Amino acid sequence: MKKLINNPRRVVREMLEGLADLNPAQALLEAEDVILLADLPPAAARPVVVLSGGGAGHEPAHAGYVGPGMLAAAVAGDVFTSPSVDAVLSGIRAVAGPAGALLVVKNYTGDRLNFGLAAELAAAEGIPAEVVVVADDVALRDTVEPARRRGIAGTVLVHKVAGAAAAAGKPLAEVARLAREAAGALGTMGVALGACTVPAAGTPGFELAPGEIELGLGIHGEQGVARGAVQEADSLAALLLRTIAADLDLKPGTRVVLLVNGLGGTPPMELAIVARAALDWLRGQGLVVERAWTGSFLTALEMPGCSLSLMVVDDARLALLDAPAEAPAWVAGSRIAPQRRVIAAPVPRQAPPAMAAGPLAGVLREAILAAAGALEQNEAELTRLDSQAGDGDLGISMARGAAAIRALPPVSFAHPEEALRQLGECLRRAIGGSSGPFYATALLRAARRLGPAPGAADWAEAFSQAVQAIGELGGARPGDRTMLDALHPAAEAFQATLARGEPAATAWSAAVRAAEAGAEATAAMRPRLGRASYLGDRAIGVPDAGAAAAVIWLRALSPFVR
Repeated sequence: MKKLINNPRRVVREMLEGLADLNPAQALLEAEDVILLADLPPAAARPVVVLSGGGAGHEPAHAGYVGPGMLAAAVAGDVFTSPSVDAVLSGIRAVAGPAGALLVVKNYTGDRLNFGLAAELAAAEGIPAEVVVVADDVALRDTVEPARRRGIAGTVLVHKVAGAAAAAGKPLAEVARLAREAAGALGTMGVALGACTVPAAGTPGFELAPGEIELGLGIHGEQGVARGAVQEADSLAALLLRTIAADLDLKPGTRVVLLVNGLGGTPPMELAIVARAALDWLRGQGLVVERAWTGSFLTALEMPGCSLSLMVVDDARLALLDAPAEAPAWVAGSRIAPQRRVIAAPVPRQAPPAMAAGPLAGVLREAILAAAGALEQNEAELTRLDSQAGDGDLGISMARGAAAIRALPPVSFAHPEEALRQLGECLRRAIGGSSGPFYATALLRAARRLGPAPGAADWAEAFSQAVQAIGELGGARPGDRTMLDALHPAAEAFQATLARGEPAATAWSAAVRAAEAGAEATAAMRPRLGRASYLGDRAIGVPDAGAAAAVIWLRALSPFVR
């Protein structure tokens, strides 16, 4: 491996330090890998802010788009790895005011989980936050449904639309709507002439013969959806654009903008040739090309190749794309600051003062500790199930979560809302993988639904809200072979039985039975999400471990529902 780096483990931080040195309008958070605007107005005067980010290795994205008119902050993870929840939350705290924050997220599981949970945590602190997911990779149109496509280079155009809307003073809901509509009018497809080398790995991600190319690849050094023979630039551009145009159902006269994006190892000469071919093809189809950009906007390290993006526009969207922006990667600049500007990370919001224990404090603590104990007792069984259709870590993850729950002080259970909030906080720190963000998001959402003395109907609504939060965060639905296949029917059964006038204990028994049936049914399901989805039919015959874990703690709560 030949790269101009020092320690592979320090590449991200040292890169961000260099960017802060080179760009006087940007600053670097002291304790997190976050680039942000250096000179923000007082918090109360800030409009809606737009944040984005993801794994490093996509430069100039995402820090290159931090500037007036685009992003207020960019959060970086390790190379091709989602940033942590805490890093995203620190970025939100650093730049957001009362008007709130919009998070633009590319459609990868890690990004959705960590940015989604950070948005929930921000909302719990009183910072309005919305998430817009970009899934513009049309190469997957025959492989997965639209909502599961990857987010790739067209995301930069969504940054521009959202940033311009925010800078114009529009409210958060309007900024989010405009960004979502822009993402829905967008399609991208890429081609690679070779692989890239992740610094920590030291070897290329795949190998191509001299006459081969990869079609329809993502932005993480992975292989594409098909491998083919080398073609001339005109032919390749036409192939990519035909796929995009078909997916967007473009008709003659449609107004579009074009983004020609280099993947990191493609010289400007070749990008200009591709741009020429793309413009010729689009005009030949009767499409109206309103704007075109060419360059390296969102890359995959040093990968040779390019992607093409089309976005359908009208006058309003075009005005947002044309609005002024001073981000380094959108408008080039040459000035540097005399020294690096570093802003101390904001102090996290202080926890509310301890309150006198409410009437449910004792039974809450007993019930939650019973659920934790049940998960510990079933660690081996959960490990066994997860090993057959996953990575085998669910048992130990649940045990870690249970230990964290037992370490909570009694004051944490003084009131239902505080108890669920504290549970969410400790589980997001204790449980690795996807389970931690899922449970933490669900508990935080449920906590906001409860008052100091909730009745059975309040608990039922909080349960439903928690289940809904899990689906929104991970994109799963009942039937996808996830924990939702146990939790969704349980929540529905609990509410329906209560609505018939039955006692809470009877309703909870119905919920547990529904969860058990749902978990058993996952054994016959083909997994659609998570690591189990890579096994396909080989996972059939084994119940989903996440659904089984949900049944365990639901059962354990039964004696305490009165």
